[in-house]
Amino acid sequence: MRDTLFVDGVCLADYGLVLTNVRTEAAPVRVVERIAIPGRSGALHIDRGRFENVKVEYSFAILREFSEKFAALRALLLSKSGYRRLEDTMHPEEYRMGACLDGIEPELYRFLKTGTFPLKFDCAPQRYLKSGEYPVIFSEPGVLYNSTAFASKPLIAVTGSGAGSLTVNDVTVGILSLDGSLTLDCDTQNAYKGNQNKNNTISAPVFPVLSPGENQISWTGGVTGVEITPRWWTL
Repeated sequence: MRDTLFVDGVCLADYGLVLTNVRTEAAPVRVVERIAIPGRSGALHIDRGRFENVKVEYSFAILREFSEKFAALRALLLSKSGYRRLEDTMHPEEYRMGACLDGIEPELYRFLKTGTFPLKFDCAPQRYLKSGEYPVIFSEPGVLYNSTAFASKPLIAVTGSGAGSLTVNDVTVGILSLDGSLTLDCDTQNAYKGNQNKNNTISAPVFPVLSPGENQISWTGGVTGVEITPRWWTL
């Protein structure tokens, strides 16, 4: 099987696209503010704790029936705004979130009914690991190991009833009222149950993260179990 790209799970080879080149290995730029201090040589660097987006580019050819297949591709890419899930067969253990913001300018070989073009994506800096999409279930306090060099912001499902608390390392989330289950999204910093907003049922000055190495998971009160989808990532 030829290498190819998937956009939101749709295989572009099914659209007649043949992958000819890739530019996917660029490292993101760390956001650092440079401040000049009077009377001092050099600049003070203040790390803002985040990374810029990266540009990822895939080059394709359509070898026959170009117009029809290119029209179907345009519809796929432009029918939805925002970030799309990008997976390629060269990196089978990871995926990116990217948006196709630039126009697609094909070079046509009209008599042959073929053409070539690049697809350029503005991607979030993270390379998300597919292994981080699988929930880890705790029926008793334990340890969750993060083998990456970066802290992740997990999705945590808590089960039980009444009041209690969840502690990840040195961060404790107080749960004022638990009626069966509660989900904590540590990325968006929200608590919910299904479609219900449950932010008023927790006390969380900060939300937990999973630091590199061992992470201690424990709970108290009416909490009976915890399920953590870790969302591991790297650069």
